[in-house]
Amino acid sequence: MNETATPSVYPLQLEGALDPPLSRWLWLVKWLLAIPHFFLLFFLWIAFVLLTVVAFFAILFTGRYPRGIFDFNVGVMRWSWRVGFYTYSALGTDRYPPFTLAEAPDYPARLAVAYPQSLSRGLVLVKWWLLAIPQYLIVSVFAGGAWAGWGAANDHMSWSSGGGLIDLLVFISAVVLLFTGRYPRQIFDFVMGMNRWVLRVVAYAALMTDKYPPFRLDMGEDEPATETSPADVVGPDPAPGLS
Repeated sequence: MNETATPSVYPLQLEGALDPPLSRWLWLVKWLLAIPHFFLLFFLWIAFVLLTVVAFFAILFTGRYPRGIFDFNVGVMRWSWRVGFYTYSALGTDRYPPFTLAEAPDYPARLAVAYPQSLSRGLVLVKWWLLAIPQYLIVSVFAGGAWAGWGAANDHMSWSSGGGLIDLLVFISAVVLLFTGRYPRQIFDFVMGMNRWVLRVVAYAALMTDKYPPFRLDMGEDEPATETSPADVVGPDPAPGLS
């Protein structure tokens, strides 16, 4: 066994390209500019939770995640990630996010999830609560109490608020940006790694994959390189499917 082999890519693929030049002051009002998105996402996440319940029973009885529900839920996560990247999950761009569930290839924040051809009927009973408990404890540090509440009660706006380490480091970056006009690159890479970890756990908790999220911080704009073959992916960038 080659212990130095490149780690395989997780079914959820998260990317975000730092998009300079960034305004020194725009971050102060992005919460206001993003209110229309927050309003729509509130209802989209309610639909996400309800449809995940439907998917739970579909997986339990058929071993398959209904493709239409899967595409919708990935779209909600994708939209949320674009808004989070624009606002306070990263502050990585000043380009206003599009109002769409579909992929926007020219936007600097992208998310895709490999569609699973089959899922374990038994695992669906325990993975989203019992098996995911260690992950919830970790990502609650990254994203704060609001995300932990999502895992426990399936509330909305999971990783975009909560006073965790992501919020702290993004705030530090915003202050540096305000006074220097530059976003600290090392902080950005670290924030991307935490967001990537959080959203992998979201996908696992939402029953989109049986592959357990790795205890690994993959930092930087892009997913780690892999030799795995592409598969059927909801999004423009192929990702490996589930065996």
